[in-house]
Amino acid sequence: MNTLQDLARRLMQLDDRVIGCMKCGLCQAVCPMFGASGMEADVARGKLALIDNLAHETIRDPQAVLDKLGRCLLCGSCQAACPPGVKIIDVFMEAREVVTAFLGLHPVKKMIFRTLLARPELFNFAMRVGAPMQSLLFRKTGQAQGTVCAPMLNFMLGDRHMRPLAKKSLHAVYGAINEPRRANGIKVAFFPGCLGDKMYTDMAEACLKVLRHHNVSVFMPDKLACCGIPALSSGDADGMIKELKVNLKALEKGDFDYIVTPCASCTATIKEFWPRYADRLTVKEKNLVLDLSAKAMDINDFLVKKLEVRSAGNTSGAVVTYHDSCHLKKSLGIAAEPRAVATANPEYTLKEMAEADRCCGCGGSFNLFHYDFSRKIGQRKRNNVVATGAQVVAAGCPACMMQLEDVLSQNNDSVKVKHTVELYAENLR
Repeated sequence: MNTLQDLARRLMQLDDRVIGCMKCGLCQAVCPMFGASGMEADVARGKLALIDNLAHETIRDPQAVLDKLGRCLLCGSCQAACPPGVKIIDVFMEAREVVTAFLGLHPVKKMIFRTLLARPELFNFAMRVGAPMQSLLFRKTGQAQGTVCAPMLNFMLGDRHMRPLAKKSLHAVYGAINEPRRANGIKVAFFPGCLGDKMYTDMAEACLKVLRHHNVSVFMPDKLACCGIPALSSGDADGMIKELKVNLKALEKGDFDYIVTPCASCTATIKEFWPRYADRLTVKEKNLVLDLSAKAMDINDFLVKKLEVRSAGNTSGAVVTYHDSCHLKKSLGIAAEPRAVATANPEYTLKEMAEADRCCGCGGSFNLFHYDFSRKIGQRKRNNVVATGAQVVAAGCPACMMQLEDVLSQNNDSVKVKHTVELYAENLR
């Protein structure tokens, strides 16, 4: 894409999708970004109007457009509340891609998405080198969530509290796994995601423990790439396609019934976004994408619907509250299943928080570029968590877990953050 005319032409193709917006304002009531900023431009209808105007007028400042589009968590709250059913997230994703293609991808993002995340061996090497060295930069916060902070990197990371990298990544501990089918005959491809492989390895290991407890055989290649959602959210469809092709190569020879992930973002990407970009692939690759998409399941959904895991229904155990991850509930419609998995351990009883399905404020790269807003949104979630009196808050997405750990740690709260499957696995011998 080399000209403003090309950019205008592609934006005009969004007209049929944008025109459905009735400007009713229901998106305003549910938008976490508007709740934090109070600016109409941050609401879905404001961004849709921006896109519509760009499609018909001379584009004077595409960078400003990209910045405006970037002030969105892509949580899908607006889309879920939209009366005419405008596919707002699709429009925003495509608009980001168009404007990014016109401006050119930032060199740092290009290196991350198209080189680091698309080359598992390089990414794994970088994390293997970085894990032992993190003690030089990070210091423990002493909080219940086990977080660290990096004062020397505040200029880049902000004063955030985060989970440190695992001492050994999941793939380094287990290598490639290809187990023979067991008694019940079910075999799954386990897709741990980047955070499950390199940061929340205890969560990923809990998933493997649960699968083996139920005699489910596991196929897990050791050269899986990022699912592609970070690149796609940043407007880099080419980077996402490159990562997708690496994953297709790793998964194509596996004989499995389902592809199971413990990360809501990965599940939504495999199930919804991979097929949308399949037309940019070869016929063979497209067919494989469609097959994988049909087989993709969130692990909570898999445990409940395929293995019949049920809540123990205890009302006297330790209190756990549950946060609905946006990709899990709003994109995939999965809400009851994670609650059932968390309370399948009879040592826990569920207490619902207020606004359980309101975005926690992470939003992937949004957290990096708009940490002030991310933290403000997260504080509202933290207040709702603490108000329940729960000892644990559970979630079905490592990105949400990372955000919850940050805001709880920042407030010196003793609430621990766990994946729903971790809670279930605690009771298995």
